[in-house]
Amino acid sequence: MADVTLHKLVKRYDKTDIIKGVDIDIKDGEFTVFVGPSGCGKSTLLRMIAGLEDITDGTLSIDGKVVNHLQPKDRSIAMVFQSYAIFPHMTVRENMAFGLTIAGISKQEKDQQVNEAAKVLQMEHLLERRPSQLSGGQRQRVAIGRAIVRNPKVFLFDEPLSNLDAALRMDMRMEIAKLHKKLGATMIYVTHDQVEAMTLADKIVVLKGGEVQQIGSPMELFHHPANRFVAGFLGSPSMNFVEAEVLAIDAQTITLGSSVLDPVVLPKPELALQLGQTVELGIRPQYLQPQHGDVKGSLHGQVSLTERLGTETILDVSLTDGKKVIAAIGQDQLFQIGENIRLHFDPERAHVFVKSGDA
Repeated sequence: MADVTLHKLVKRYDKTDIIKGVDIDIKDGEFTVFVGPSGCGKSTLLRMIAGLEDITDGTLSIDGKVVNHLQPKDRSIAMVFQSYAIFPHMTVRENMAFGLTIAGISKQEKDQQVNEAAKVLQMEHLLERRPSQLSGGQRQRVAIGRAIVRNPKVFLFDEPLSNLDAALRMDMRMEIAKLHKKLGATMIYVTHDQVEAMTLADKIVVLKGGEVQQIGSPMELFHHPANRFVAGFLGSPSMNFVEAEVLAIDAQTITLGSSVLDPVVLPKPELALQLGQTVELGIRPQYLQPQHGDVKGSLHGQVSLTERLGTETILDVSLTDGKKVIAAIGQDQLFQIGENIRLHFDPERAHVFVKSGDA
């Protein structure tokens, strides 16, 4: 397999930069996920790696070789698309072998490689069926199998699960994770679904407006987001942001408070803050819990909506200033609509962002 290096990669349409000088190092055998909202440039970046989009500036290297001007077939990559892109008139075997047929590989070698890929994907019994006889998940396996038989240095996945229902997406996530372990291959995966990113990736690249916001492991990005955008994008339900005023600053801590927040002391963040400055306090819903007893640092509000999911209860809470937060209570509890509530959180698990939204 191979390392993939993107150095100051730029994609420009007319005079507009879509990809703005991206630097990413992907190690041999690593599962890297590009994630971000629609229009952030993640699929464009993947297509540049695949050779389906020209590179305006910068360099792209695969296995130490600059491939900017190589055709897709010469980059030793295989791509799995959002649409299955399999031929309805061909059997599963013929679909998986199609690229090998075009390359002039002998029938014996084709059959051997297709049989090996089918075994890895546990679909030997499907080889003589046609796509119309397959489920959506099985069709996606065919597309993945067609990539495997090429024995590429790098696998590219462009939102491969977005056409599947929720249950199938979960099953296929597990299949792709197991496939990565079996093959030990370098894989680059694009999705807008942060759950897919968190569960599949060794490394996540968060993109916004054609720029990298942060690169790191799923838990690194979850616990130590580089800025407000990353903090709000990763995690389900999304992080809450509450405006607060800086009431005190010392060498190790800061004190924040507002009309909806009792004064709370937090570890001092690496930000240039001033007394009286308005900041945003970020708190994940899972870390907001109903207050019992006298605890410093809590939010004041009223329950406006409840979702009892069995293993947890999701509360939509209207704060006294009219803004809302979400709390994910880790057990099945009954709350009344309109009930006054105070939500406590651990200051060690909160994040502070300057009001502009920059970290």
